[in-house]
Amino acid sequence: MTESNGSTPNTNTPDTATPDWEKRFRAPRVSLPDWAEDAPDRSLFVSNATGTYELYAWDRATGGQRQVTDRPNGTTDGVLSPDGEWIWWFDDKDGDEYGVWRRQPFGGGAEGAEDELATPGLEASYPAGLALGRDARTAVVGRSTDEEGTTIHLAVAGAPPAVIYRHRESAGVGDLSHDGSLIAIEHTEHGDAMHSALRVLRPDGTTVAELDDTKGGAEELGLEVLGFAPVEGDTRLLVGHQRRGRWEPLLWDVTTGEETDLALDLPGDVSAEWYPDGSGLLVAHSFEARSELFRYDLGSRALVKVPTPAGTVSGATARPDGSVEYLWSSSALPSSVRSTTGAVVLDPPGLKSPGSVPVEDVWVEGPGGRIHALVQKPEGAEGPLPTVFDIHGGPTWHDSDAFAAGPAAWVDHGYAVVRVNYRGSTGYGREWTDALKHRVGLIELEDIAAVREWAVGSGLADPDRLVLTGGSWGGYLTLLGLGVQPDAWALGLAAVPVADYVTAYHDEMEALKAMDRTLLGGTPEEVPERFEASSPLTYVDAVKAPVYISAGVNDPRCPIRQIDNYVKRLEARGAVHEVYRYEAGHGSLVVDERIKQVRLELEFVERHLGV
Repeated sequence: MTESNGSTPNTNTPDTATPDWEKRFRAPRVSLPDWAEDAPDRSLFVSNATGTYELYAWDRATGGQRQVTDRPNGTTDGVLSPDGEWIWWFDDKDGDEYGVWRRQPFGGGAEGAEDELATPGLEASYPAGLALGRDARTAVVGRSTDEEGTTIHLAVAGAPPAVIYRHRESAGVGDLSHDGSLIAIEHTEHGDAMHSALRVLRPDGTTVAELDDTKGGAEELGLEVLGFAPVEGDTRLLVGHQRRGRWEPLLWDVTTGEETDLALDLPGDVSAEWYPDGSGLLVAHSFEARSELFRYDLGSRALVKVPTPAGTVSGATARPDGSVEYLWSSSALPSSVRSTTGAVVLDPPGLKSPGSVPVEDVWVEGPGGRIHALVQKPEGAEGPLPTVFDIHGGPTWHDSDAFAAGPAAWVDHGYAVVRVNYRGSTGYGREWTDALKHRVGLIELEDIAAVREWAVGSGLADPDRLVLTGGSWGGYLTLLGLGVQPDAWALGLAAVPVADYVTAYHDEMEALKAMDRTLLGGTPEEVPERFEASSPLTYVDAVKAPVYISAGVNDPRCPIRQIDNYVKRLEARGAVHEVYRYEAGHGSLVVDERIKQVRLELEFVERHLGV
């Protein structure tokens, strides 16, 4: 066994010998800027320009930008107040996701002074949503703790925060109406953490309206808050629903109860947000690993496509002038923030990221239906190739035709990369997403096995040089796959995985406990046989392949103790493995640390696979 610590040199300025795979990680990136509703020239975005992902303020009127946060392990959770005067950011400890909200003026606080507590009187917790009032005096703050479950508080400047909602099950703040008189929340009081119901409250906590699709039908259906109308006195709430087997938007007048089904004729999942004047909706359509944008006019009911290149739109927002800004990429081209005006909205200076190879679509017949897989391979390469099965996390997520530095690094080193949108993935309808209940992990592995059989049978993959890897849920599936399918894989690389499902349940953050109870049908004490069947620890003695595991010691999602339990079992029988622990949470926001982890994985595979 090999152990490593998390120290890494600061090498933010690469030399000319820096390989392309490393440049992709080092190249400055930016998120889609959020902008203040009543001060649209003021924006907030995330960038890794200093080598660590931090929050940045941007005054579009002057062009000035400044770094808002500066912490050793980075900061990405921030909100700009509607008046543009304040930046709220979440202050946790080294990535443990347990902390408090702080705030500073948009122009910056006093030099050397600590940013003030945004909600004095609220103790540290896991965040469960935040909505800020237009007057900068009011905030709706969601909190989650192991002791209390979820609480939602109304925080008004000059008064103690007041509890307006409390429940043991998971819940979260959805939105605050334009005039501050209505608060929309998502809750799972019915016990199904995968399908939320909605409730609208007044600031005193009394209920105005309920919308619940989890009862009365053969299947429980989910709802999500997409936002109140941005117009004074308009009580319509934009809602996402699953009534036709996929995500679609509807309008719900929370005072009259009237529902307006938009019934957009689009085959995939559809989300939406308001145009700033309330006259239309910016519609995001995701289908078969790509996405596109539309404008839906609420008056004429016309759906007009917003021009974007083929690939993936990771986020979009409509500006007051009617233009649309969006974050776009493809597997071949790095991400950029663009505008329908034709301009590149943010173009960070410095090193530019090299591109990669396009993705190819593969459809494979599996035990639960057609499985969509995305394949990349070195240009001109002929199989059979050493092949990396890079399994996405979530599980309620999906791989898409978007730029990803990790897969590109494998391609640079001569590997084919296969990514599988297994049952449990989003983007292929509600039934596909919900299919993994009770046989958690085993369902996904059946789909991965079907794609593996295709990859070998097609001549793409060398069956003796197959690597199974992934992070978070993908790391969990990696360890589970190495034990359940021990003859299928030559190596396994698991980042921040679930390794011992029972211990993970008891140690993880409260919201994830609720998700696990939904997925497995109860607690480890109530359904011990399901936890046993779905836990990598159950199969650890069957693992034949060398195993590499990386873990954040402060991770609240896949906690370190349950990983240590798995590693001890590997040690006890002398199994080939390496473990890398680093000082962060569920992944790192430090560029050097990310590069180090990829390098360690590449070197591990090279040693054991000889590629």
